[in-house]
Amino acid sequence: MPADSHPGPPPLTRRSFGRLAAGVLGGASLAACAPGRDAPSRDTPLRVMACNHVWSQAISKYVPEFEERIGRRVSMSMLTADQLSNSYNVKLNASGTDIDVMMMRALQEQLLFAHNGWLADLTGRVTGDAAFRWTDFLQAARDRSTTAGKVLSVPIVTERAALYYRKDLVDSPPATLDELMETSLRLTDRGGNVFGFVGRGQRNGSVSQWSSFLYSFGGDFTIDGRSGIGRPEAVTAYEFYGRLLREAGPPGATNMTLEQAMPIFAQGKAAFYVDADSIYTNFLDPKVSTVQDTVAFAPVPAGPKGARPYNIPSWSLAVSRFSLLQDEAWEFLRWAAGPEMVARIQADGIPGARTSAWSSPATLASFPPQLAAAMSKSSEIGVGHDRPEVLQVGRARDIVGRPLVAGILGGSVPTVVRDADAEFAEFLVRDNRYREA
Repeated sequence: MPADSHPGPPPLTRRSFGRLAAGVLGGASLAACAPGRDAPSRDTPLRVMACNHVWSQAISKYVPEFEERIGRRVSMSMLTADQLSNSYNVKLNASGTDIDVMMMRALQEQLLFAHNGWLADLTGRVTGDAAFRWTDFLQAARDRSTTAGKVLSVPIVTERAALYYRKDLVDSPPATLDELMETSLRLTDRGGNVFGFVGRGQRNGSVSQWSSFLYSFGGDFTIDGRSGIGRPEAVTAYEFYGRLLREAGPPGATNMTLEQAMPIFAQGKAAFYVDADSIYTNFLDPKVSTVQDTVAFAPVPAGPKGARPYNIPSWSLAVSRFSLLQDEAWEFLRWAAGPEMVARIQADGIPGARTSAWSSPATLASFPPQLAAAMSKSSEIGVGHDRPEVLQVGRARDIVGRPLVAGILGGSVPTVVRDADAEFAEFLVRDNRYREA
């Protein structure tokens, strides 16, 4: 779910100290402090940098429990996603010690942060702690937490592509992408300001949601380390998504990110909408939605290669390599992403990354039954990435998104794909060279 544009609550207040027992901290010890630096005093807070996200807001309610557990105050700062990334770039480039726990987007940032040497290696921690149950995490989430054989983050929030639809307009959701196209075109009434489909169409922002269409047509961003966007499967996916928004979508689709597309569906102006399942609560809130009684949920329809939605860890926790409190930082990850807390948070309606939580009726009870079924199915069959897995993700998304815009505007998709494919191929060579440097 997107971060709000305003900073979160102020740092949390001091709690009682002195309850840290010798055996509290689990797993093998990371470096207690950086070379040449004094160990921090008991008055030094554990600093958690987080995105202003529903997960952060939920976990902050339980932080006093953690403070009692380790006998140290926690200072939790919440920023927007962009503010958070900018803060990491400034502070960690300077080897700043004022960040201990990092909430980050593994698919967007982990490769770059790892290359920069900003993340502590957690491999021994997660694999050496039986109570943490590392193998309980979804395989796709664990894969995205690992870079060059090292576990550098722990997943806390997952999301999958989902189909939102109006059950007052259709009796059942389309089972295939062809059915989605046919029904979307039929339900479009531009004169009445009602559209068959809405989705992200902005060049960079649309790439992640288009990915499920790409996979379902049999394509991928890269294949054997080379650009995959020039292959026939990708061209077909570009043309299909472009036509869907061009002929059944609202005007101005090429400017639409999540913030513009979501309200159109929430206000009852579209029959279908494909986006992350984590945003579902927006459509159930009568303060912002007129479709709370008519919205329904389903997996993304199947393409020629079946249904292949993305299934990703949208947010993870990591420990800064420059932290002077790495033991306490790991203990925060161990607590916040442990089986008990994940079950508690998921029972509040925030999808986690543990298999045990997805197999428990109690933790799924807070989700609408239809959505819970769609989420569970997509967790089993989903693809573990929704964007190119490169160091410079933003630049890659700009390149990959060019043919999407061309398709929406009715341009020659194959022509634009040829140029984009060549540019992406050159980009991958440079990206790989930089990664190996």
